[in-house]
Amino acid sequence: MKIIADLHTHTVASTHAYSTLQEMVTAASEMGLSAIAVTDHGVEMPGAPKAGTWYFSNLRSIPHLYHGILVLRGQETNVLNMEGEIDLEKEAEPWMDWVVASIHPPCFRSGEKQKDVTSAWQGIAENPIVNVIGHCGDPRFPFDYEKMIPIFRDAGKLVELNEATFSVRSQSTSNCKKIMQLCKKYSAPIVVNSDSHFSANVGKFPQALALLQELNFPEELIINSNIERLRKYLQCYTRVFEDHALSEGGF
Repeated sequence: MKIIADLHTHTVASTHAYSTLQEMVTAASEMGLSAIAVTDHGVEMPGAPKAGTWYFSNLRSIPHLYHGILVLRGQETNVLNMEGEIDLEKEAEPWMDWVVASIHPPCFRSGEKQKDVTSAWQGIAENPIVNVIGHCGDPRFPFDYEKMIPIFRDAGKLVELNEATFSVRSQSTSNCKKIMQLCKKYSAPIVVNSDSHFSANVGKFPQALALLQELNFPEELIINSNIERLRKYLQCYTRVFEDHALSEGGF
């Protein structure tokens, strides 16, 4: 199994990450990837880009084709409450190609009861700008997996298997396994991402791929394991192909 796109990464704009946007894209190119999404943290996260809207809206200055790969301009937005509100500012929304929605302890304000977290994810599922359900196996924020996985599928949301979880959120791994089993059961598409905060980790997913192999997970459900599947998803759920340079450039 080969992953051809890393669709959750961070740059120095998130001040707990350590590589520039150019370094991240260059690393993706050197790894032989076809695409990368740059998804710095939304404004409610400590260390997020201080410029907020200015930073995220000005991502439009980054070409979609650079070093021969597709660069998706995005954000890892924070889920704020049980209504599923996020901190992606309205002024920046038109410039977003790719939005990962995640729950982070400093930002989520609705407690940790299962019904609250399930309600939050229900709101996210109904938000058309969100593409990815980010690292959702955190045991501090349990939700009704059996209920929500088919809802994510039907709403066109990709459930993320996050490589960084295995090192920085190791308490989440058993839940991640359950979530992947349910994605397999309900034919819910997933995306495998590094969540890299340093360029050397871009495009590397050894533990995530080992888990999928253990589960005999169907490759056809992994959106970023095939360029045609990724292209089809982007055409259906994003506006990125409004940039004619992509078709002219051959992506």
